[in-house]
Amino acid sequence: MKKIIFMLTTSLLLAACTGNQNKADTAAIECDLDLETFQFQVDRFADIEILRYPVLGFNSLSLQQKQLISFLSQAALEGRDILWDQHNRYNLTIRRVCEAIYENFMGNRTTEDWQNFETYLKQIWFHNGIHHGTSEEKIMPKFSREYFIATVRSVDPGRMPFRDGMAAQETLDVIIPVMFDPNVMSRRMNQTAGADLVATSAVNFYEGVTQKEVEDFYNAMKNPNDPTPVSFGLNSKVVKVDGVITEQVWKVGGMYDRAITRIVNWLEQAAEVAENNVQKDVINTLIEYYRTGSLKTFDEYSIKWVSDLDSRIDFLNGFIEVYTDPLGMKGTWESLVNFKSTEASKRTAIISDNVQWFEDNAPIDDRFKKDEVVGVSAKVVTVAQLGGDLFPSTAIGINLPNSNWIRRDHGSKSVTMDNIMLAYTKASESNGFAEEFMWNEEVIERSKKYGGLTDLLHVDLHETIGHGSGKLLPGTDVDALRAYGSPLEEARADLMSLYFMADPKMVELELLPHADAHKAQYYRYIMNGAITQLTRVQLGRDIEQAHMRGRALIANWVLNKGKEDNVVELVVRDGKTFVVVNNYEKLRTLFGQLLTEVQRIKSEGDFEAGKNLMETYGVKVDRKLHEEILTRHTALNLAISRGFVNPTYRLVTDANGNVTDVTISYDEDFKTQQLRYSMQFSVLPLMN
Repeated sequence: MKKIIFMLTTSLLLAACTGNQNKADTAAIECDLDLETFQFQVDRFADIEILRYPVLGFNSLSLQQKQLISFLSQAALEGRDILWDQHNRYNLTIRRVCEAIYENFMGNRTTEDWQNFETYLKQIWFHNGIHHGTSEEKIMPKFSREYFIATVRSVDPGRMPFRDGMAAQETLDVIIPVMFDPNVMSRRMNQTAGADLVATSAVNFYEGVTQKEVEDFYNAMKNPNDPTPVSFGLNSKVVKVDGVITEQVWKVGGMYDRAITRIVNWLEQAAEVAENNVQKDVINTLIEYYRTGSLKTFDEYSIKWVSDLDSRIDFLNGFIEVYTDPLGMKGTWESLVNFKSTEASKRTAIISDNVQWFEDNAPIDDRFKKDEVVGVSAKVVTVAQLGGDLFPSTAIGINLPNSNWIRRDHGSKSVTMDNIMLAYTKASESNGFAEEFMWNEEVIERSKKYGGLTDLLHVDLHETIGHGSGKLLPGTDVDALRAYGSPLEEARADLMSLYFMADPKMVELELLPHADAHKAQYYRYIMNGAITQLTRVQLGRDIEQAHMRGRALIANWVLNKGKEDNVVELVVRDGKTFVVVNNYEKLRTLFGQLLTEVQRIKSEGDFEAGKNLMETYGVKVDRKLHEEILTRHTALNLAISRGFVNPTYRLVTDANGNVTDVTISYDEDFKTQQLRYSMQFSVLPLMN
């Protein structure tokens, strides 16, 4: 009888940390917290729930590793205001004014207006600005502008962050329309087909330029014959000065200098306690990139980072993901500090060891397959600190670098965030969601039995063989798909994961315990893509977020194509809409067919086909269905979005100033942490 290797899945992690050692002996070493008493839930407001994540295993690390995590965590927090300013040039002013009101207002704090003001402040903290992070719509205050103006004027002007000596009225004249007028900067990122995506987006990546001007500006830089192109535009703002289009580069001495200089200072301290010379070189190369702003140096850093497989502590820090740029070029600032979960990573190691098999057996044209998959590594990690675009709301898996040629020549690194998924699992126990939205008891029981495991495996496969697979044809522009590039790439990675989830290889490799286990993921995925993710979309609006567009594309495409053979359908019972899967084997075939086309679109840079596919299946929402799903979800009184507070690290020193330990605490709530971050890490000028 084969031993099924689930090493440190959520269920085993829970068993290890609640004393049930007969179920989780291999995981016990990873745990140094009692999860039965750990307080996962922190706060609830509007449609948002704030959680804590336990940093399991931190106390078993060496003193040097703990110091490294502490310094990298400080670097992760110093870039907070960079992201706020990237999201909108007025964000920092609005936040600091609201925070000054919150800390200094001496009036009545029991009124409905005040409660609405406090909720608004928490909302913009959560979304890193005045726009919703999923719908891209502006968060409209539920208090009046008159109340806001009166409240501002009631606070001692000396305690208000008025810009460069501006009086209260001058500041209000600037921010009041941005906050209260629904027609001013209404969408953080606009992706409406046919619109000028630059002119109609509120992000702070462009100023005084049109979409065509930006595209022409960067197209003039590109060499289609360059096999190793840099990621043009990744770390800069495009502006027009005296009629000339130019870049303001984010670097030491450039835009965001004050914050980046402080990031570099912490990275320098981190380099001094690096685990080894390879890791130290990685950190020092990142520092050089920050000092020069050179995208070539960033590529050098990325190559060194992806090649560092021996260090247990790992991190991200920089301008990386392009999801928030309507043109898919500008990197938002983010950071993640983590360390390898040794036992759990045995699962992802199995996938990494077989990446060539997955590539060879993918249902795509051989022209688009990599002849040799190089350097694809995967691991399960324990998150130690979230920052920038990964905080408070975070991903559960990451695959980097994004550069196609680096992935081709040097490989990629994939991580699954085990303790983040654990926190989500604990917060979702017995909330009635499955009973409301799943078709029958058979589906519910299968989801309970295999859902957690297949969720983990889906993330593993998505990040490792999904993003790590396929190739562009020679001469294909990496930006050819423009605004559709990110959602199509997320759909492609999901399709690779879904297709192979049902392959007998999963049981053969001991990644799944039973041939039917994949059905739990298939059902959950279609239900989410077609129905339940609509709870995160404002009624009457299109789907905007890249991952959500990818999921909608897949779910709606298979529902459409599966009609003839009755593969999968939406069925109304007692006035409620449900997903019903009638043939899981044929559903896998449909996933394969769609994967074939999406890979072709990406490999050939077929913009029109990509646009047509996404606009047909991934963007529009049926209003009647949307109203129904929102009503059902509201009745459950569940949060729609979730985010986190970070733990706090403190250095312990002896009488001579030598560090003797690093402690970790979980005592901050959301409000306290956000106010502390604003006090400690706010160094940027207002309205860049």
